[in-house]
Amino acid sequence: MTTQRTALVSGASRGIGSAIACRLVKDGIFVYGTATTDEGVESINDALGSDGSGLKMVLPDEESISSALGAISDANRTVEILVNNAGITRDNLFMRMSDQNWQDVLDTNLTGIFRVTKSLIRSMMRQRWGRIVNLGSVVGQAGNPGQVNYSATKAGIEGFTRALALEVASRGVTVNCVAPGMIETDMTSDLPESVTDNLKSRIPLGRLGHPEDVAGVVSFLVSEDASYVTAQTLHVNGGMLAT
Repeated sequence: MTTQRTALVSGASRGIGSAIACRLVKDGIFVYGTATTDEGVESINDALGSDGSGLKMVLPDEESISSALGAISDANRTVEILVNNAGITRDNLFMRMSDQNWQDVLDTNLTGIFRVTKSLIRSMMRQRWGRIVNLGSVVGQAGNPGQVNYSATKAGIEGFTRALALEVASRGVTVNCVAPGMIETDMTSDLPESVTDNLKSRIPLGRLGHPEDVAGVVSFLVSEDASYVTAQTLHVNGGMLAT
């Protein structure tokens, strides 16, 4: 009988993170999802039911990370699949961007991933099996006005992914990046129709993506079918950025 795998998905209370967590549960994986608020944790618990659990974790806070990972250890589970999805934006034109808005985005989107991954990767290496998927973005390569901080972190995630993948490949741990394009979430649902139409005109497939489009790619990358795929960035953007 195959032992059930355990995954940790950060930022799993809504949007892409929620879709990923639900898809992995459907794949037979027990999923811990994280959120920054108690309400978010409740939402995760409602979505995953007995096949997962919500945890409160704030990425810039080392104590918060330690507490969340400690709860997983106390439940006698070992994380074999890590999906680093959580991230924030603090948008502004570069000339108006404060030091704090720059630092906040770096602390969450890059340093947070570093801390969570470092805490979990040793056990993956000991087991000689692990899957790490980092969520990048189309803006990591294309850039976006008003998002110098966010774009820098997403480009950094791609570099982080490639370098780490080379370090741990010999131990059976794969590390990949998924870079979504324009995805329908609660943030894009508030955009004016004219803005949405303009976005669609830049996408060869003629539509915004769905969170499930991204979740399906993550599902593949953490599966046995992707055992020979590592150090890659997979773009899920409807052809918006041809590479």
